[in-house]
Amino acid sequence: MASYRYGSESLPEHRDTITGFVIRSHEFSGGSKQQIRRGRRFSRFSKQRFFLLTLLFLIYLSIFHIDLPLYDKLESRIASTKERSYRYFEQLGGRGKRRKQHFPCEVGFAESVDDVVEPKDSKFSHFSLRYIDREEKPYEHNMFEPRFGGHQTLDEREKSFFARNQTFHCGFVKGPEGSPSTGFDLDEKDKEYMNTCRIVVSSCIFGSSDFLRRPTRQKISEYSKMNVCFVMFMDEQTMSKMSSEGHVLDDRGNIGLWRIVIVRNLPYTDMRRTGKVPKFLSHRLFPSARYSIWIDSKMRLHTDPILILEYFLWRNGSEYAISNHYDRHCVWEEVLQNKRLDKYNHTAIDEQFIFYQSDGLTKFNSSDPNTPLPSYVPEGSFIVRAHSPMSNLFSCLWFNEVDRFTSRDQLSFAYTYLKLRRMNPDKPFILNMFKDCERRALAKLFRHRVELLPPAVL
Repeated sequence: MASYRYGSESLPEHRDTITGFVIRSHEFSGGSKQQIRRGRRFSRFSKQRFFLLTLLFLIYLSIFHIDLPLYDKLESRIASTKERSYRYFEQLGGRGKRRKQHFPCEVGFAESVDDVVEPKDSKFSHFSLRYIDREEKPYEHNMFEPRFGGHQTLDEREKSFFARNQTFHCGFVKGPEGSPSTGFDLDEKDKEYMNTCRIVVSSCIFGSSDFLRRPTRQKISEYSKMNVCFVMFMDEQTMSKMSSEGHVLDDRGNIGLWRIVIVRNLPYTDMRRTGKVPKFLSHRLFPSARYSIWIDSKMRLHTDPILILEYFLWRNGSEYAISNHYDRHCVWEEVLQNKRLDKYNHTAIDEQFIFYQSDGLTKFNSSDPNTPLPSYVPEGSFIVRAHSPMSNLFSCLWFNEVDRFTSRDQLSFAYTYLKLRRMNPDKPFILNMFKDCERRALAKLFRHRVELLPPAVL
């Protein structure tokens, strides 16, 4: 028994635990060892029986695809417990000052989807966009290798920023006839389904980097359940992980509201860069859609999609909506933060940043009345957009920057937006940058299962 000192006396340490209590009770009561063993045997039997019943119950739920009403609350409690654990270990590790706390704010959504009417007329710019589908091997170029993003020259890149009828690079570029696929291969049945979508909520999990977070059914209207496509893109590794955790596809290929679409032959080894394909190119993946909502896999949606479209787009006549960052507003700050946390190779970040500065990127100045946005750094985990020509052009341009430079899209957002605006003064791009607290009101935020590592430097 351990002891501690009080003055000149050495006193025994008393451990107020169940085990200690049983031993002391045994010592002072004179009870037999056989009685204690019988109690332990009964306890062991009870635990085994409880475990077996729980296992049978979970198997029953899995076989019949039953969602528990308390599923959302249970996941929230587990997440909050993990959050407290993360904070505890961060304090033990001495990682410096505690993070600021950020909270949701009230958002004035319409009372019901029945009160919402999509506007018939828009003031969006009109022009025609077509996309390069295939690249041929340059004459006497033996080192040519097909790429998903293609081989866009700097001259082609510069011209692509003009909002006009054009054919340009926007992912999904094939190589010459007979060359292997450049990636992001989908099943034909999934393509057929995606072609029917008019309004889309989409997300992705690649590299088993996250848990599957289902939209809160009670918050989604019957209209949206019938008329909105909820699509979750996954690679085969992630689907295998989900299956091992008890997630089973139903007859429609769904897990809850999510229609699971398997992506084979990922176009990049960098999972973050691969995730930018569904994030930015929803107009390519869903060619018939008029609107799309992107939600990061670390979030669980608990707001009706139609109410989101009405509030962020239709009510103020916007064609693109994204929230400002909760803490940083200048790209200079974002660059330093990415380096400090080793989010990407420092040299690659410097090359991108120097290039942007040489092409006119300046520091964010909140006191300048001519500053076009409330922040130059977005929180890109939630994007709401109309599939208008200007919105589609901006999305392609932003994707091309992520394909050319680093996969840290917060570094390229302001540059892409400001350059597009500068080169098309007579064609406005109506972007709504809303408050981060509003983003937090739309969905429940969690931590990623795995923090994806930056790509290795070759």
